[in-house]
Amino acid sequence: MSTIAKPATGKLGVMVVGLGAVTTTFMTGVLMARKGLAKPVGSMTQYDIMRVGQGEDKKYLKYNEIVPLADLNDIVFGAWDVYPENAFESAVNAEVLKAKDILPVKEELEAIKPLKAAFDKNYAKRLEGNNVKDCKDRWDMVEQLREDIRNFKKETGVDRVVVLWAASTEVYVPIDKDVHYTLADLEAAMKADDKDRIAPSMCYAYAALSEGCPFIMGAPNTTVDIPAMWELAEKTKMPIAGKDFKTGQTLVKSGFAPIIGTRCLGLSGWFSTNILGNRDGLVLDEPANFRTKEVSKLSTLESILVPEHQPDLYGHGNDEDTQYFHKVRINYYPPRNDNKEGWDNIDIFGWMGYPMQIKINFLCRDSILAAPLCLDLVLLSDLAARADRYGTQRFLSFFLKSPMHDYTKDEVPVNHLFQQYVMLKNAIREMGGYEADETID
Repeated sequence: MSTIAKPATGKLGVMVVGLGAVTTTFMTGVLMARKGLAKPVGSMTQYDIMRVGQGEDKKYLKYNEIVPLADLNDIVFGAWDVYPENAFESAVNAEVLKAKDILPVKEELEAIKPLKAAFDKNYAKRLEGNNVKDCKDRWDMVEQLREDIRNFKKETGVDRVVVLWAASTEVYVPIDKDVHYTLADLEAAMKADDKDRIAPSMCYAYAALSEGCPFIMGAPNTTVDIPAMWELAEKTKMPIAGKDFKTGQTLVKSGFAPIIGTRCLGLSGWFSTNILGNRDGLVLDEPANFRTKEVSKLSTLESILVPEHQPDLYGHGNDEDTQYFHKVRINYYPPRNDNKEGWDNIDIFGWMGYPMQIKINFLCRDSILAAPLCLDLVLLSDLAARADRYGTQRFLSFFLKSPMHDYTKDEVPVNHLFQQYVMLKNAIREMGGYEADETID
């Protein structure tokens, strides 16, 4: 039985891992919006209107009219980063926003000084920051992060905290049953300082959940998508969400693939390439880090256009001719900075097998698309915690590239954008005391 969310009393602390382009764009936008100097465009929690009730009881309401969301004025920011620059300096360095959009909140941004990061250079070889904790082992890393969260609560007087990972993509960590399947094994590996199988992001997630904070994974890292973390989330009764913000190309893919599927057209191949020049692009230029992203990006299409369901339409291309050909590339290209370009070539076929092509060229701004996702994920994770919804928050898959799912039970994640939207609306209905009345077909 779903619980109606408790009121959002007091201040909401938002502690973000990484104070780079995405985070500073997110923070600046929130600070500007609450001064009435900018609009939080792209944020579902601030703009979307959805139906509750049916028949004579039918109403169309904004989210905050259905559920008790935290107000933008009640958000207090904190951060960790390997670079010591404050949020104002970092926002300027990121070159995403113009001076006129940063200067009005300069003082508030300058007050956000990053705590020393829990960092292991082996997980992001391209980063050279020196604002880093000195940790004896992975368990000490967890303890230091827990202390950071406790201190932040004390110093700011916030009522609740949400921890959001918006830092770089780590090196790919394969899931290992000996370490990642039970909480006891995970803790033992942390105490044994198993650096290969315990990523720093796992220490952040463990610390957050242990301190009663929802945790959101905004990169494709192997972090909370392991059974040991699900166990911890159940134990601490905290929500977890992940993974990887769905911003540009994957957003297009999860929205466009349903057009092909719904229209019963065939797919021979889908080639996606990206050029990106910000810090994310730099880190992803390392093959081991790209592997983490590639796994995330490749997973989207296969659960929307399923060869086993429609062999005539999707059973051609690679994999011994049992599936369409799907390729994803990311290229680091510094001149573009944060203005990412996603280019898709889609080879489809129609009546009697005749071939056609679709080209999509999305010239997007990575941080401008990611910032509203950060806001929505934070506010909705906080809401879920107040509604006693703990463990994996599948309803947040709308915002995520590679939604968490229980692969130990062969669960297939929902990647279809419009099905994800139904899940989101149903969860909000339930948390607002209404019936979850839309079915996912």
